[in-house]
This record gives sequence, structure tokens and C-alpha cells, in this order.
Amino acid sequence: MAKNTKIKKIIIGNWKMNPQDSIKAKEIFTSIRKTARTLTKIKTVICPPFVYISELRKLVNTDRIAVGAQNAFYENEGSYTGEVSPSILKNCGVAHIIIGHSERRAKGETNEIVNKKVLKVIGEKMTVVLCIGEKERDHAGEYLNFLKAQIKESLNGISKKELNNIIIAYEPVWAIGKSDKEAPQPADIYEMTIYIRKVLSDMFGSDVASMVPVLYGGSVTSKISLGILKDGKVDGLLIGRQSLDPQDFSITLKQANDL
Repeated sequence: MAKNTKIKKIIIGNWKMNPQDSIKAKEIFTSIRKTARTLTKIKTVICPPFVYISELRKLVNTDRIAVGAQNAFYENEGSYTGEVSPSILKNCGVAHIIIGHSERRAKGETNEIVNKKVLKVIGEKMTVVLCIGEKERDHAGEYLNFLKAQIKESLNGISKKELNNIIIAYEPVWAIGKSDKEAPQPADIYEMTIYIRKVLSDMFGSDVASMVPVLYGGSVTSKISLGILKDGKVDGLLIGRQSLDPQDFSITLKQANDL
């Protein structure tokens, strides 16, 4: 597994529980691939539902686009009905796995559970896309302590070397579904990336912490993606529903590449 670098922006599409059939999934992926394979300065990762991973992997014909997963369990085998292990996903050709998404945390996934998943994925030499984000903002700044706890507890037991396989995706829960004006502005996002790197630096040292990609997610569309990438100074984006719109998603890919 190559080390994380800042040479390329990373744009991740989280399809969640969409689309409803494999024909549509392949149609969307093929359209995105057409754009992604022409762009030299970004890495595109599409995370579809588990059932589409193998079929979409067959369509990958360039290292500029990859198929990732939306979740994984913290054991590699056993009597865990309905779960999918990192080793199974690795054998399917997956290298990137989203862990700790806010929608899973909302269903009871704790930092301890997230940490167990992170350790298992890292143990398989795969890349973790670790999602963090506060539910609300408060004037006292307590949300910063909430974020710090998410980072520290989720990365407990990770070594400096293993940090090479970590991507942080900052997605403030309170911003999801907000209008462009209500959502965090690029300057606010930049401040949060600085804070996240400060926490990482305190944990691992500034030399390695500075190399960890920090992405932003939260109702991102092509209308605001350029500003977030440029002025928010993030290393990429985690995009939800708009990644199912090949035209809008491709605009964002091109914007990232042009930077």
C-alpha cells in the first residue's frame, strides 16, 4: 500500500443505499469513470452498496478510479450474520473503507466500535476513511472536545507508520441538508482542518500528521465544491447523494483536478 501523499486530491463518492439495481449502478459508474480516467491530479473512489462491488470492480481499467466500501466489521470471520469483513472486501479488490460514518454512529456505533474496525482494516493493509463530525455547535466550544475525543478514541492503538493508511473525513452532522448559505463556509472549514491536524500532531507528531489527508463532507455539490477545495484547503471531498449524479460529480472532479 502506497503512503498517503498530498500530490493528489481525493474525491470519494458514498452512494449509501443507492441505486436500486446493478444496471443503473454500472451506468453511473461508467459515466464517472469516463471523466475520472482523464484526470491526472485526483484519485476518485466510489463506495457503492456491498452487492455492487464485484461488478463495478470489473469496470475499473485505470488506477485513477477505485471501488471502495461503506463499512466493514471488526472481525474477519465467524458467526456474524449480515456482516462483511475487511478480508472479504480485500479479496473483492477493495482498498478504501469508510468507517464511522455519522449515519452509523447515529444507530449506536461508538468510538470504541469504530476503533476496533479501524484496527482491523489497518491490519489488512487497507485504507481507512475515518468519518468524524459534531452534531451541533456551541458557543463554549465544547464541540471541539467532542471532535478531539472522536479522533483520539477512534485512532487508539494506531502507530505512526499505520497513519499512512488513514484518511480523515470531516462531516459536521448539523450541516447535512443545509442550504449553501447555512452550511460551513470555506474559512470555517479551513479552521477545522487546522484543528484536526493539531489533534493529530499532538498524538503522532507534526511530521506525520501533516501527511494525513483531511477531506470535507456535508451536502457538497459542484456549486460549492471549488470554494471548499480552494479556500477550505482540504485534501478532497466525501460526497453523498451528488455522487449519484454523474454530471454534477464530474464537474467537481474537474474542479479538483484544475487546482
